[in-house]
Amino acid sequence: MKIGKGGLWSLYGGRKEEVYTPGFLSVSVLTLAPTPTPFLVMDDLRLTLQTLPPDDRRDLAQFIQWQRRKATGRQDLRLLELLLHAKEYRSEELIGKLYPAEPNPTAYYALRKRLLRYLTDYLLLRQRQYDATAATSVRGQLTLAQYLFGAGVPRLAWNLLRKAEKLAQDNEQYEPLNAVYNLQIQYAHLPHAEPLDAIIERRTRNKKAADEEERASIADSLLRQRLRQARLRGRGAVPADAIVRDIVVEYDLQEAFARSPSLLCRLMSITRHAMLVRGDFTTFAPFIERCYGLMARRHGFAPAHRGYQLRLLYMLAHALYRSRRFAESVAYLEQGLAVLAAAPSRQFADVGPRFTLLLAANYAFLRRNRDSISILEKILRNEPALLPADQLTARLQLTFHYFTEGNFSKANHTLISLDRTDHWLEQNLGLEWLLNHNLGEMLIQLELGNPDHALARLRTIERRLHEQFPATEATAELPAAPVGGPYRSVLHYLALVHEIINDPAVATQPDFAARVARIPAFLSEEHEDLQVLSFYAWLKARVLGRPYQEVLLRLAEQA
Repeated sequence: MKIGKGGLWSLYGGRKEEVYTPGFLSVSVLTLAPTPTPFLVMDDLRLTLQTLPPDDRRDLAQFIQWQRRKATGRQDLRLLELLLHAKEYRSEELIGKLYPAEPNPTAYYALRKRLLRYLTDYLLLRQRQYDATAATSVRGQLTLAQYLFGAGVPRLAWNLLRKAEKLAQDNEQYEPLNAVYNLQIQYAHLPHAEPLDAIIERRTRNKKAADEEERASIADSLLRQRLRQARLRGRGAVPADAIVRDIVVEYDLQEAFARSPSLLCRLMSITRHAMLVRGDFTTFAPFIERCYGLMARRHGFAPAHRGYQLRLLYMLAHALYRSRRFAESVAYLEQGLAVLAAAPSRQFADVGPRFTLLLAANYAFLRRNRDSISILEKILRNEPALLPADQLTARLQLTFHYFTEGNFSKANHTLISLDRTDHWLEQNLGLEWLLNHNLGEMLIQLELGNPDHALARLRTIERRLHEQFPATEATAELPAAPVGGPYRSVLHYLALVHEIINDPAVATQPDFAARVARIPAFLSEEHEDLQVLSFYAWLKARVLGRPYQEVLLRLAEQA
């Protein structure tokens, strides 16, 4: 459930447009509107309810019924039924169905609040039931110990506190462990207590470890923010390595990461975000592979560390994929899927789709593109449905796989289904995401035999780059920059595509082929970027007169 700066307003009935990027970032654009509008807008309460699987929907209705024994006339259950309906109703339609005799917007919004409260209470209870993490167990033992102290049974309370302390220590749960120590200190005067000095010493050590974890969390969030800003301004706008180095030094984290899976995962996350901006996965892949191997051999991963292990495996597999080490990437993905299969079904439900989507991406470069399509079509049909972020990722991938297979009509249909304006894409996802989207649309339209549409899209891209990156003269601080700035090679690429649009036969001419052969400078800063390679492969395929998929795979196999 994502609640933007408008708080819970949209869940109560306001309007909020929620959109997701293909990766881990989600952006919400809130429009406050206390009065209904004549067009259909996204209902966040409905969106949240729609993410529930069938069993949870049934259990939620039963949970609501238990709150009040009134058997008939339950408007909250009626609203739940309407929001779970396949058809999405507008606010005025819902009010009309709930209050047919006399529309009552005030009662309707109060009803939404009550349903949201029931949903929140239900999810809290369900989390306690299905959450097998150490933190939940520690908090449960802590609650019981507090009760036993109050009931005058200190012996049992202290036994529980010792068990909770050991469990939290073994699983690096520093925050609940601090709560355990605080309770031990509070009742250190009772029989069966441990020496107060020893408790205080252990608490001090734990506070140091907790402080390191907090600093790592702050550093991670700060880096994400700064790199996000860099991505919006385009590649090369900010030195990513300098950002990482400065933040790690500022928060004194140089030595902390080697001591625990959680902090190692933080370090890899920080480093990975820098590599996403710079595109340097050939350096990152061996680094994370070495770190993961050392942690696995020296310490292993306890069951409570499975979440960190899965994050590390995903980052490693993704780095190998971007480095074109596809078979090795699949091997690590299969390790992750095995860990997922052994875990409780709901514990890592949000992680599974990421492994599946990356597996499909790898298959495309292992000459198994049809398997990729089957995997993605299947996961989009699954019940319960994927989260919106994963759905968008899967559909974007399908665009590429359909195009690779030569099914341009389906690729076009999938791209159109994203239904976002250029302005929205640039403001929320960044310039590079917009360029990839628009270049893909241009090539699809050209393959569909719509050169006018392709040319219009091409000119839009050129105009945007000319406006945002005009040529600049040299100054005392900066050298001269050509038009297009860091994207000048994109303009070179577009010029060649423009020639093909004007005269498709030009691709077979020796002079044109020679200019395409010199274009690998286009890839110089993006050697590991498979998206850039995919665009170049289309141009190369036109020159060679060979199928796109064949040329793409040949280029991807070249070191």
